[in-house]
Amino acid sequence: MTTTYNCTADDERTAGIAHARRAILEKKCVVLPTDTVYGIAADAFSPQAVTMLLVSKGRGRNMPPPVLIPRLTALDGLATDVYPDARDLAEAFWPGGLTLIFHAQPSLDWDLGETKGTVALRIPDDEVAIDLLTVTGPLAVSSANRTGQAPAQTAFEARSQLAESVEVYLEGGFRPVEGTDARPSTIVDATSLPLRVVREGAISIERLRGVVPGVLDINGNAADEVGVSAEDDAGVPAAEAPLQSGAVQPEAGEKPASAE
Repeated sequence: MTTTYNCTADDERTAGIAHARRAILEKKCVVLPTDTVYGIAADAFSPQAVTMLLVSKGRGRNMPPPVLIPRLTALDGLATDVYPDARDLAEAFWPGGLTLIFHAQPSLDWDLGETKGTVALRIPDDEVAIDLLTVTGPLAVSSANRTGQAPAQTAFEARSQLAESVEVYLEGGFRPVEGTDARPSTIVDATSLPLRVVREGAISIERLRGVVPGVLDINGNAADEVGVSAEDDAGVPAAEAPLQSGAVQPEAGEKPASAE
């Protein structure tokens, strides 16, 4: 039976995290708050659970979800060929609004969809999300909405779209802070050098270059080159538009102001 927990109350938060952990172990989906918007989550290592996540959203395997992790030390267990520049960005901006695309560890027994051997990783800056990730390990997470619909900024909104396809809803209040626009995480392709922004978002290119000066912008330009701002995806939600890397689709909160 689908249950919603008010995670702004300590007792319900504890019960909700415990129930969500059981649901993840049972290969079911849960909804949780993140630092951007709400996400629908499933065990990243269970093809059955990931399939359920994609079906719940009305999404195909060609749009695989990113993976949220609870701490930086999980990076090397999930990704290979991690360049020092990419590690520097992770150390500077995690937890927070930066998603990094890496080559996935080939030994991992998982199936996130058509990832072309890559995985997109992020640590969310949200206490409820981190509490859950700490007891479950890495979770495949995408924005908690039906594909093409507005992303949920409360668990109540998520439930109105996803209904009984989700076992547990963790209500943590409005995400992001009420009265502010939800911004997607910046996505950087770290599968080769130089690193390149493939989706602009919460972390500006100027901040990225403050840590790694050689990061290319979304047009492939270095800091000393003149580029032309890319047009948006003609109204196509960010999580529906293909990334330039052709790798992994955005997770919870990966959207322009009015899209998924």
